[in-house]
Amino acid sequence: MTTSTPVPAASIELHIGGMTCASCANRIERRLNKLDGVIASVNYATEKATVAVPDGYDPADLISAVEATGYTASLPATSAPAREDTSPTAQDDPELDALRRRLLGSTVLSIPVIAMAMIPALQFTYWQWASLTLAAPVVIWAAWPFHRAAWANLRHGSATMDTLISMGTLAAFLWSLYALFLGTAGTAGMTHPFALTLAPSHGAANIYLEVAAGVTTFILAGRYFEKRSKRQAGAALRALLELGAKEVSVLRDGAETKIPVDRLAVGDEFVVRPGEKIATDGVVVAGISAVDASMLTGESIPVDVGVGDTVVGATVNAGGRLVVRASRVGSDTQLAQMAQLVENAQTGKAQVQRLADRISGVFVPIVIAVAVITLGAWLGAGYPAAAAFTAAVAVLVIACPCALGLATPTALLVGTGRGAQMGILIKGPEVLESTRTVDTVVLDKTGTVTTGKMALVDVRTIPGTQRRDLLRLAGALEDASEHPIARAIATAARDEVGVLPAVEDFANAEGEGVHGVVDGHAVVVGRESLLTDWAQHLDTDLAQAKQHAEAEGKTVVTVGWDGTARGILIIADTVKPTSAQAITELKELGLTPILLTGDNDAVARRIATDVGIDTVIAEVMPEGKVQAITILQSQGKTVAMIGDGVNDAAALAQADLGLAMGTGTDVAIEASDITLVRGDLRSAVDAIRLSRRTLSTIKTNLFWAFAYNVAAIPVAALGMLNPMLAGAAMAFSSVFVVGNSLRLRGFTSTFTDSKGVKA
Repeated sequence: MTTSTPVPAASIELHIGGMTCASCANRIERRLNKLDGVIASVNYATEKATVAVPDGYDPADLISAVEATGYTASLPATSAPAREDTSPTAQDDPELDALRRRLLGSTVLSIPVIAMAMIPALQFTYWQWASLTLAAPVVIWAAWPFHRAAWANLRHGSATMDTLISMGTLAAFLWSLYALFLGTAGTAGMTHPFALTLAPSHGAANIYLEVAAGVTTFILAGRYFEKRSKRQAGAALRALLELGAKEVSVLRDGAETKIPVDRLAVGDEFVVRPGEKIATDGVVVAGISAVDASMLTGESIPVDVGVGDTVVGATVNAGGRLVVRASRVGSDTQLAQMAQLVENAQTGKAQVQRLADRISGVFVPIVIAVAVITLGAWLGAGYPAAAAFTAAVAVLVIACPCALGLATPTALLVGTGRGAQMGILIKGPEVLESTRTVDTVVLDKTGTVTTGKMALVDVRTIPGTQRRDLLRLAGALEDASEHPIARAIATAARDEVGVLPAVEDFANAEGEGVHGVVDGHAVVVGRESLLTDWAQHLDTDLAQAKQHAEAEGKTVVTVGWDGTARGILIIADTVKPTSAQAITELKELGLTPILLTGDNDAVARRIATDVGIDTVIAEVMPEGKVQAITILQSQGKTVAMIGDGVNDAAALAQADLGLAMGTGTDVAIEASDITLVRGDLRSAVDAIRLSRRTLSTIKTNLFWAFAYNVAAIPVAALGMLNPMLAGAAMAFSSVFVVGNSLRLRGFTSTFTDSKGVKA
């Protein structure tokens, strides 16, 4: 007999609270997946659970299951107040604020406790009681999140870093209480002499308050920096919402009325002036213009639009006045759908299991077993109970990894600090693991490999016409136009010939070009069809040059005067001068580069050939970019994505490693893992090298942090661990970890600037 599992038919998203590490997410996920017909994925980074359930499934059952696991769950708020979520107040994070208060409080209280324990000269009469007064709030209040998490772990038969931290700090604190109140540690004049010798001790004269307070403070610091980086998880969505227009001029009874964009309805007609953002998706009903859609589509060339053409919200009107009829509003627009793509990609990211938690899963049970064995062995050998408990507690105390609390945050802080000096911003520890396994790098074209700006790349003239004359007359005429291509021509002309002459009788042929009188010549600049209207035809050489340039995806502007076609101006998005070198270096790192763009295939292949990329995927919309990366991942590849536009945001979030050019949009930057401030593709090479070096440093730190503890456990089990040695071991391991991390300050770029100086 077989049973069938209901096929999931609906998706529910839950906000999860109370998670402190990746193993928490795994535990919740396992619990939810045990429910009949449920398929769940829990993301620790975004603190969300995406749950596929059968139709009609009650979300309350999911929430109850999560709460039974020891965490909180809630359904997301409705989408109506989405715009309110972008306010500073709405972005406040109570958990981060509470963590900051705990960290500041524990730091202030712990410093004197550690100083008095480690420096005999500071041990005044009854100093031990002052230490107790300062350490008690740290162990009880500041470390409360660790104790709470450890209790939840215990109830479910598991152990994580929280378990080890809680057990170690409580063992040190409770034994110190025993020594102070029932032993001899509370007597006047008690000191911890500076002696690093191994000698048996009954423990009643020793306190470990500096261990309890110090470990709590160090671990809190690591958690705080991690939480602060996680706070940015939803920033990409907020940035996407902010891209859209806030107000719109709607036509009502022939008059323009300003209204908030969220009051716009399907069928409303609204006005878009030059330079303004188009409020929502729609169809042009009046006017001709050029629309800059590069932020959304990646297309570097502004698109000419006229009556009947569709336009997309958040794109910019770069030309004349338009009247648009709204066809999609609110959550139906392309901008809103892209926001959903980003959120889906973030939620679906592979969960990165923290290294410390992996090791703790094995280390914690072993330490507990050793402590129990130590207690039993001492009692079985006939030693007093006080001596047996001293040895057992010493095992727990020395096993509490102070250096482990520093291992990740110090390397991350030094590594990210060095990165910031080099224009590389790394968001958090989860980013680093991806860089180790990346084997494929997908690059956006516009603004990443290329400058993203139209520029004059070539000038062709007929015999007898000088290049300088062609630029001077065409540049003067185009200088009076607002079209982006016209501005590129005017800028190039001004750079080459200097001051441009005045224009008389300037006129604009909508969608075709411009004409006017310059220095007594009747000049025509624009499409070939405009020159044909003026009975000016390209000769064979110019026609072939035009055809060849257009086959490469370049834009060609024809120029004529006094009844003759005189030449052509070739406009294109230009490759950044450092891109080819960066591609070569990426290949040397073992990465396979792929060009992924929304631009046309001819343009993409020309750019790819120029920089040395063999594989090209062109003419894809934002969702197509996500699909392309997903296909690569399904083929077993670990993918890094480098981009800069809004159209890249979802792909950056979907990739195993997202790198955003800092010269790009806030949306792309927020959706990425690493931001390259300088906008130089060579920074991507340095970012991957620095990330790999930082990850290697973290692993070394973790190894030695545990190695010191493991080496000292047998000493503690033999009852030969005095508090000075315990404190020194803690301090030495911490100094080693910090020193190893500081080596990252010496990381240098493989590239040199224009003066030959390395970054």
